[in-house]
Amino acid sequence: MSKVTKKKFVHKEVLEQFVLPTENQTVGMIVHGCGNNLHKANLPSGEEVLVSMPKKFRVNVYVKRGNFVILEPILEGVKVRFEVVNILYQEQIQFIQDHGMWPEEFKLEEPVKPKHGVDKSGYSDVYAGIESDESGSDDEELLCKNVEENKDA
Repeated sequence: MSKVTKKKFVHKEVLEQFVLPTENQTVGMIVHGCGNNLHKANLPSGEEVLVSMPKKFRVNVYVKRGNFVILEPILEGVKVRFEVVNILYQEQIQFIQDHGMWPEEFKLEEPVKPKHGVDKSGYSDVYAGIESDESGSDDEELLCKNVEENKDA
């Protein structure tokens, strides 16, 4: 499969696949990126964990702060404890809410409205919310230390 075909396939899968979290999966909210395809995410319990982005999403799809994802635990993980299974956009969030499986901790004030079409910058929905937020502050850099520097003694 060529790179372009793979990218189109992954974009279509991310935007059009409606799945519900299984028993061992949970919904998480991305707090910030730590580099090397690692992200900090909040769990419904309030715990902040380090999650990894699987290879199929790398370079093809980006997440930014505030995006919701479905996470699956990594059993042998010590530092990186979860892996992103699905990235959730507005329609997927609404689908999970309609089935009553959305965590109470992440309840949204107003219902999510589906967004279609092209925005004022000329980009279609395929790229809405997939742009990486590269602007970081010094505080964010301090919070997101290199994983190797934080080895447990």
